[in-house]
Amino acid sequence: MTPDLVVCGLGPAGRALAHRGLARGLMITAVDPAPDRAWSATYAAWADELPDWLAPEVVAAMVQRPMAWGTRAHSLDRAYAVLDTARLWQSLDLTGARVIADRAVEITPGSVTLASGETITAGRVIDARGIARSPARAEQTAYGLMLAAERCAGLDPLFMDWRTDHGAPPDAPPSFLYAVPLGAGRMLLEETCLAGRPALPGTELRERLHQRLRSRGIQLTGSEPVERVRFPVQGGRPGRHAFGAAGGFLHPATGFSVATTLATADAVASGQDVWPAAARAVHYLRAAGLRAVLALPPTDIPVFFDTFFTLPPAAQCAYLSGRTDLNGTVAAMRALFAALPWRLRRHFAAATLGIPVHTRGS
Repeated sequence: MTPDLVVCGLGPAGRALAHRGLARGLMITAVDPAPDRAWSATYAAWADELPDWLAPEVVAAMVQRPMAWGTRAHSLDRAYAVLDTARLWQSLDLTGARVIADRAVEITPGSVTLASGETITAGRVIDARGIARSPARAEQTAYGLMLAAERCAGLDPLFMDWRTDHGAPPDAPPSFLYAVPLGAGRMLLEETCLAGRPALPGTELRERLHQRLRSRGIQLTGSEPVERVRFPVQGGRPGRHAFGAAGGFLHPATGFSVATTLATADAVASGQDVWPAAARAVHYLRAAGLRAVLALPPTDIPVFFDTFFTLPPAAQCAYLSGRTDLNGTVAAMRALFAALPWRLRRHFAAATLGIPVHTRGS
């Protein structure tokens, strides 16, 4: 029988879409080269972004007021949820779907051809395979260690910490410390390059993390589990036939996409258009914001985030989460622009207007 929906790619976005399609009674086929592969990344989200249908046990830890640092401390008035990756995978149950361990090599809106030669026709085919790496695309990279929480005594959960105790020169490409509880008495401490073209390599991030932790009195044994992250933050295209990062759901200011895809999976499964004009406009404004951040001198990055995190919580929320909130996004960007030092404003004006600006590594 012809499936209602074929989902290509079973990362968090594709698996969520297939799962919600099954919940709606659709006949689902899912294609992935390794459909049973465990996810190794740590996923997190603003708690208010998570959909009601998500099982509560998927949340491993909750931080009510995470901290952020530019050159000074900011307490963020928004709860932050760290997800249990294994439980998230299990909760997105695919019982009832036809799952094919193969690679999609050609996708059209109504068919997919697999590496094995099989062609599957369907009512709809959606590409959820993510974004291919390219030297032309900015990437986010990170190197993290998982430690027992008692070894991190005195370290607050950190959404971003741009302080420069990582040992790199002031004019080097910047990185920040991300520190969150994982539940079960563990914490993830991760040195992150928000976006770079090219992004900082894992070896550099490892050295910076070790130096930063030494400077804060956190001793390492060398046996800590490691997390490595690398993915493009550019290249997604809004539309009906792609989902997740491939479909433009990744936020370039944070690298987050999982909560957005969970929250929109029902609508996409039902065939709704989740890209009205306002959402497309927000997408392009966020892309302009990324171009501007890439153009900032490294020493100005902490100043930029100091300015952002002093905006009212509603403005921060609009920019970070208002995927269809064009008015809120524009208001947040205007407020940010007005509050920035004069030397930084030209980058944002040029990026928003599409005027070419120099970016690091370009």
